[in-house]
Amino acid sequence: MTLPSADFSHEVRLRREAAKKALSHWCQHRASLAAKSASHASTSLKVNEGSESAQAVLEVPQVPPPAEYSRPQPAEEDFSSALLLESIRQSLIRQEDTIIYCLIERGQFQRNDWSPRRSTIEVLSAGVAAAGNGAGPWDGSADTPAPIEHSFYPDDLPEPVLPSLTYPQVLAPCAADININDTIMSMYLEHLLPAITRPGSDNNFGSAAMQDVLCLQALSQRIHYGKYVAEAKFRAQEEVYREQVERQDADALMHLLTDVRVEQQVVDRVRRKAELYGRDASASGSSEAGAASRDDEAPCKIAPEAVADLYARWLMPLNKQVQIAYLLRRLDPLSPSPRH
Repeated sequence: MTLPSADFSHEVRLRREAAKKALSHWCQHRASLAAKSASHASTSLKVNEGSESAQAVLEVPQVPPPAEYSRPQPAEEDFSSALLLESIRQSLIRQEDTIIYCLIERGQFQRNDWSPRRSTIEVLSAGVAAAGNGAGPWDGSADTPAPIEHSFYPDDLPEPVLPSLTYPQVLAPCAADININDTIMSMYLEHLLPAITRPGSDNNFGSAAMQDVLCLQALSQRIHYGKYVAEAKFRAQEEVYREQVERQDADALMHLLTDVRVEQQVVDRVRRKAELYGRDASASGSSEAGAASRDDEAPCKIAPEAVADLYARWLMPLNKQVQIAYLLRRLDPLSPSPRH
């Protein structure tokens, strides 16, 4: 099995198949109702052929009612390489692109800072989560331990319409209880939003709020991916980590998790990406030298330093906060060990 990534290709394929089957069954059911209605109100068609008359009766084939829908489950696969650090690293790099593009889209609007703003974002966030949860449980839980999505308002989620998918238990069950979206929301509104938007209002309150929701979702996924990072590091050096977890030594665990050189590489990479993605592509047919010159002079849609600061001051520290919270409960005696 491949570790769930930001593009959710496997999950998206399963959900599309489930939606198609559900729609097909619904259409069959509607056709069945229409057939019964037509049968009760059958119309006789009088057809005159010379001196003879014939009566043609409208006949509609009866469609059997749909069988009880059963959602397809993922096949049993070998996921021994699902938590390889290199695989996780590639997923985190792809998530960088998603985050930067979301920030660029949000930056096109002014801050639109008005008093009910947080309420608007809350309503939209809850609505998006509710819509997603309708196709199956959105959050990870003890029954569906695949905590990729984390609702900002988990208590407001409706009951799922489709049956849930059963995932292999890659993480410890405690992973479902770790959610720091309140901290992420405060960080976004109080620190990040002022750094990537112009002050004032352009009256695009709805569009800006919708982009806020997309940014928050991308940031939440990246930060909570720390659960997978922590599990991978624990398995790679189990004896070392087990000793500190048993001692509940958060400082020692933080020391084990921190790699200053790698973190600086991440900051430098997202700064370069923001500078590259934030400029318009040069017109086709331009000379390479001239194109490079115009690219350098073109205004950037988002401040590269704001993105670098986001990662250095907030995103990576919060990711490590999630890792610590997960590791401190990794050996919970009440929780069965994840499958290897």
